[in-house]
Amino acid sequence: MSAPHEATLVFDYPDTESARLVERAVSQELDEIDGDRTRATLVRDGRTVEVRVSADDLVALRAGCNTWCTLVEVAEAAGGVVS
Repeated sequence: MSAPHEATLVFDYPDTESARLVERAVSQELDEIDGDRTRATLVRDGRTVEVRVSADDLVALRAGCNTWCTLVEVAEAAGGVVS
């Protein structure tokens, strides 16, 4: 059963290696971040990384989106990746 609220965050990179670097960095957080009210999945297709956040309510969805955007931003900065 899916949560009633969902958002897909899409991050495009100049090359596959940059996308792979970000994917590896943030994928470690998948089981650590998910809580009672939010869940996330991560998919990489070539130069694109997608984070799908689902939540039981809008407050949790906003918090989940903010968390994953920050995690991606930190991964980009640490890896010297430009999106």
